[in-house]
Amino acid sequence: MRVIVSDEIGQVCPEFVGACVEADVINTTYDESLWREINELIDKYRHELTTVSLKEMTSIAATRRIYKACGKDPSRYRPASEALIRRVLQGKDLYQRDTLVDLVNLASIAYGYSIGGFDADKFEGDTLVLGIGREGEPYEGIGRGVINIQGMPVYRDAKGGVGTPTSDNERTKMSLATRHLMVLINGYDGNEQRVRENAEYIQSLLRKYCQSDGGTFYIYKAYSSSKNDPIGIAADSATQQL
Repeated sequence: MRVIVSDEIGQVCPEFVGACVEADVINTTYDESLWREINELIDKYRHELTTVSLKEMTSIAATRRIYKACGKDPSRYRPASEALIRRVLQGKDLYQRDTLVDLVNLASIAYGYSIGGFDADKFEGDTLVLGIGREGEPYEGIGRGVINIQGMPVYRDAKGGVGTPTSDNERTKMSLATRHLMVLINGYDGNEQRVRENAEYIQSLLRKYCQSDGGTFYIYKAYSSSKNDPIGIAADSATQQL
């Protein structure tokens, strides 16, 4: 699966860096050891963060900034990473779904990036393109029904939208039957080293909790057209396996 960053995203965020992780996995309904790790991070955040200081995390602040640049109110349509951390800071429990969903949520709150987790066998075609949602574009968010993605960054396959920083699509969501996982990390802050670390962290979680070898990942970027650079798939196309 290729991932391409469109010109319209490149214009508003030329520093964008993403990571695509692919792995063979076994999903389960619940993993006690994973939840111990999740709760340790929740306790740490409750001692260190507030709902105000949360917005200063560079990964979250950058995503909020891109929402505004694309025409979306980040306080009304919060990026998923911010919404998850806000929830635990308000004293609420984190949602428990299944091991893959819980694992992706942990990776998202650990680094502050909005991360999409997908059943790769449900994609149409062999390419995903990151663009901006259009007026009236149909999109069914997971557990949210039809949502308005106009002015929101969105990944599209050959059939339509599959993922936004606020919610992924019902059509390509992970389930207990998922065996081929794809995870997309959205680094709107342009911090390639941290995006790579997040991808490696996901690989380590997959090895621990999903009977996986961790799979592979590659980096993809946007390039500034003002520098006469192409906007699209990254120059760094090498996969990494740990």
